[in-house]
Amino acid sequence: MKKRQVMNCIFSAWYPRFEHLTFPSVVLPLPAQFISYLLADGIVLPNSGKGKGHKSSYKAHPDDDSDVEDPDWSDEDDDAQTDAPEFPELEAQIKQAIAHLGGKVFPKLNWSAPKDASWIALNNSLQCTCPEDVYLLLKSSDFVTHDLTQPFDRCEDEDTDVDVQYELVLRRWTNVHPGMEFRCFVKSDRLIAISQRHHSNFFPYIDEQHDSIHKDILDFYHTDIEKRFPDTNFVFDVYRKKAGKVMLVDFNPFCEVTDPLMFTWDELTSGEPLEGSNSTEGEGVTEGVVFRYIKSEMGVQPNPLHSYRVPEDIAHLTSGEDAHKLIDFLQMKCQSQEGEESTGMET
Repeated sequence: MKKRQVMNCIFSAWYPRFEHLTFPSVVLPLPAQFISYLLADGIVLPNSGKGKGHKSSYKAHPDDDSDVEDPDWSDEDDDAQTDAPEFPELEAQIKQAIAHLGGKVFPKLNWSAPKDASWIALNNSLQCTCPEDVYLLLKSSDFVTHDLTQPFDRCEDEDTDVDVQYELVLRRWTNVHPGMEFRCFVKSDRLIAISQRHHSNFFPYIDEQHDSIHKDILDFYHTDIEKRFPDTNFVFDVYRKKAGKVMLVDFNPFCEVTDPLMFTWDELTSGEPLEGSNSTEGEGVTEGVVFRYIKSEMGVQPNPLHSYRVPEDIAHLTSGEDAHKLIDFLQMKCQSQEGEESTGMET
């Protein structure tokens, strides 16, 4: 793989040509100070234009009229905000883009989205409605760090100088059914393979519709993608919105840095015809294009993103499933610290 092939997959490199085929998006250049902030240790969110007087609208017991009060973190907040960076221009641009895109967006950098950090968001997804949501996901993501530090780690032409202009991409949030996302592999300008995108789940309707899905993706490739991308070897992701309607999601390099999902890179690059799959996987072949998908519960594969997750109790807290436990835990910590301080004073 050459660095040029990686550069061709940068969002802003392909979006103008394929804008009519994909979700509306806004591209914002990232200042060097913000990139340094993303690479710095720790997670401190930038100061918001709302000012120090802004108070969270989160309530411990929204349906409870009890006398339990929300913890007061005013002193700690003031100290933290003293050291927090500020990016007022970028924040204003993000707010404007979110409003332009309907109030909800999906963030990513040049190549990668912070999918590995979705666990840290209160909604347990990549949906963002304000700059703080965007900052938290980007700052918590190893995928984003890889974009910033090792974008060409598998390239053969290491000595080639390439100037990367880093950018924040905000895409209009769309409720996409994961069972209708697929990854497509193109070699020598020929579509050779299609894989179910989320192979850690079994969707029975894929097997029921596999012929029409296969045909729709083939038609989409021949009509809208074939010989329009600057490389002859590449990978692209699609979303089948409905029968006869396919949308482009992203482009990726045709190499090991891209997850081959239900294929292997050995078979994709061998030059030999792709062979049949095992009995727990479905497969169709049309025009020499192999389509693989999970045919039964037995074929479900591990979710690679689970390795980035935290213990289940923490996941429940961040997803809002245990909001009461979170408040109880914070109050218990406060009481514990107060007890330690009083004990220290007595001694």
